[in-house]
Amino acid sequence: MKKSDLVEAIAQKNNLPKAQTQQVLEDVLECISVALARGEKIDLRGFGTFSVRESAARTGRNPQTGDPIHIPARRMPGFKPGKELKERCNAELTK
Repeated sequence: MKKSDLVEAIAQKNNLPKAQTQQVLEDVLECISVALARGEKIDLRGFGTFSVRESAARTGRNPQTGDPIHIPARRMPGFKPGKELKERCNAELTK
């Protein structure tokens, strides 16, 4: 499902114009992005938790030459699904 498919599904379900639905979806995604950039954790009950994980600097190897390379520290967004989302995804397997 692409963002446009999601916009269309939400617009049809709630009988809203697509333009308004798209703007709301983009605002939600922007708020999540800004909060993650600040290092905040976003907890959506029943869906999951978005957080930022810290990765320390380390030394790696160039796979072609074998030379050591420096990999800088970085922050990576992460997602941990909630219990209800996991159950919904696995509902078909348990039938």
